[in-house]
Amino acid sequence: MTAAGEDTLELTLDGGPLAGRAGSERTCILNRVAGAPEGLLRFVVGPDGAVVPDLKARLPGRGAWVTATRAAVAEAVRRKLFSRAFKREVQAPADLADLVERLLDAQMTASLSLANKAGAVIAGFAKVEAAIAGEDVAGLIHASDGGDDGVRKLGQSLRRRFGEEAANVPRVTLFTSLQLDLALGRMNVIHAALLAGGPSNNFLARCTALEVFRTGDMAGRRPPAPVNEPKH
Repeated sequence: MTAAGEDTLELTLDGGPLAGRAGSERTCILNRVAGAPEGLLRFVVGPDGAVVPDLKARLPGRGAWVTATRAAVAEAVRRKLFSRAFKREVQAPADLADLVERLLDAQMTASLSLANKAGAVIAGFAKVEAAIAGEDVAGLIHASDGGDDGVRKLGQSLRRRFGEEAANVPRVTLFTSLQLDLALGRMNVIHAALLAGGPSNNFLARCTALEVFRTGDMAGRRPPAPVNEPKH
């Protein structure tokens, strides 16, 4: 890489978690494309020299950004771009993309639990059907190992309520029934409804982020920024 190229790559690092946050853009160290932080993932270097995912973009130190897909993270590791971006030898594990996916999955599950505690999740086929008829529903959740009949019937309920707009209601199928049981603290959850509001928006944003990371399909699917996210 030329000296000019090295200078360009160095500019892709941010100045820290609080630097230039309002209206800022970040540049991917892989493709050099600038975009909103919501479409990228931040990485920092830990005290031991290891590259650490910073999904909430809050960890101290300068950060490198990568397009929020599995393929982009894996390619950045393969091409040793983290060492080039930080201008020193750092350890980016070969399974860094797997680690990011596990963290995104954990965030999604935690946000569902928070939405449930906030009273934004209604579980059970009959209750979901009633919510579709009379509540402001932000989305539906169907267990990935559930039957097709319930999905079809709830889809019909959505069409009766919303007509053609029913197609725009998100359906989440990223959980097994056991995972839903654990996240919601109840047994035999196959179908659930999300009531409109901040907790549901946060959860749906996490779902989109995980799906985009896995599939690489970012066309019209850039995850929105979470709303009113609790600070820990």
